[in-house]
Amino acid sequence: MNAPTPLPTPPRARKPDWIRVKAPTSEGYAQTRKLMRSLNLATVCEEAACPNIGECWTKKHATVMILGDTCTRACAFCNVKTGMPRAVDPFEPQNTAIAAAQLGLEHIVITSVDRDDLPDGGASQFVKVIEALRRETPKTTIEILTPDFRNKSEDAVVRIVDAGPDVYNHNLETVPRLYPTIRPGARYYASLRLLESVKRRAPHIFTKSGVMVGLGEQRLEVHQVMDDMRSADIDFLTMGQYLQPTPRHAAVEEFVTPQAFQGYAAIARAKGFLLVAASPLTRSSYHAGDDFKKMQAARAAKLAR
Repeated sequence: MNAPTPLPTPPRARKPDWIRVKAPTSEGYAQTRKLMRSLNLATVCEEAACPNIGECWTKKHATVMILGDTCTRACAFCNVKTGMPRAVDPFEPQNTAIAAAQLGLEHIVITSVDRDDLPDGGASQFVKVIEALRRETPKTTIEILTPDFRNKSEDAVVRIVDAGPDVYNHNLETVPRLYPTIRPGARYYASLRLLESVKRRAPHIFTKSGVMVGLGEQRLEVHQVMDDMRSADIDFLTMGQYLQPTPRHAAVEEFVTPQAFQGYAAIARAKGFLLVAASPLTRSSYHAGDDFKKMQAARAAKLAR
């Protein structure tokens, strides 16, 4: 009996004009890439196929991805490779600080892969990176984008918070209904509790979270996520268009228009976020330095009322 003929892979939806970006070719891009390679640092800009890499690297803004380039999870939206990671690089914290100094960063974003194989989920490496940055580039403000540290002790998050980042980001990514297919290794309410615990322990640290749209979520579900975030006292909401990295990843269900993003942003601001960034190309660390200054100004204005 002949084997069944495999079904053809459906073609990916054509991107609308508002989502297209030019390929990176600038000298600044090449210099940033060379520096990251020389220091053996991974970046989420490359590993997650960020559409803004050309713009950001031209300005010498890069988001360092610590704990290697291999994730222990396999989320349906993420382009970072999955597998058994290598041993944690002991030189990574110092090399991250060297990169920040050489790039002249006023603000740096540090993220990581999920490391469910480590007893603390990699929290101690975040602490070491923060300490190295404070030591080598004390004027650089620090934003971290962490995993959920699922099934790890609460001490993992406590240690990072006590190390004193300026912004603590952890993305909810999508609405609760889509977690089983889009983010199966995570739990929506566990992520909310993580962010709530950060704010409870250190009210002065800005908290931040992001969602992708275009995965099949309903508008009212997105509004509910906003309400959940505000209940957890999250300061900053980012919203961007999901883009399918490869045919094996979750398909784009909808390309959300810039006008619809503006509508989401207006609703989010009305719900009380200090800052909202919502556009098709918005990503967690896109314009993060400028946004940090805006958050500082918004908090100062709120306290002055």
